Amino acid sequence: MGCFEISLGDTVGVATPGTVLPMLEAVMAVVPSEKLAVHFHDTYGQSLPNILISLQMGISTVDSSVAGLGGCPYAKGASGNVATEDVVYMLNGLGVKTNVDLSKLMSAGDFISKHLGRPSGSKTAIALSRVTADASKI
Repeated sequence: MGCFEISLGDTVGVATPGTVLPMLEAVMAVVPSEKLAVHFHDTYGQSLPNILISLQMGISTVDSSVAGLGGCPYAKGASGNVATEDVVYMLNGLGVKTNVDLSKLMSAGDFISKHLGRPSGSKTAIALSRVTADASKI
């Protein structure tokens, strides 16, 4: 059909590793993992475990958004995309080389969040900014 990649998306953020695993197994029975991408929203805080399952199954293309920007206009209450800062922090913790400078990424997320007048959707950015703020009080 000419398509080079199929992105599997949970745009309302309700998927869990228990639902992602069998879905990926079914899709991967007909589509190779190198042709797949995943897209998770973090409504229930399951995006990182879902990404980890996807990575373990050989999928290496993952959508994310700085500061967790985005949302789902047709799903009331759905949160934004998984925050890139959180994905990079997790990948760093797994020893996966990303070539992404987390501090610069956090600066970009802080800039856009302030510009939009909304808090960052990144748990990593929030936690690391607290650590930095606390350290500056010493």
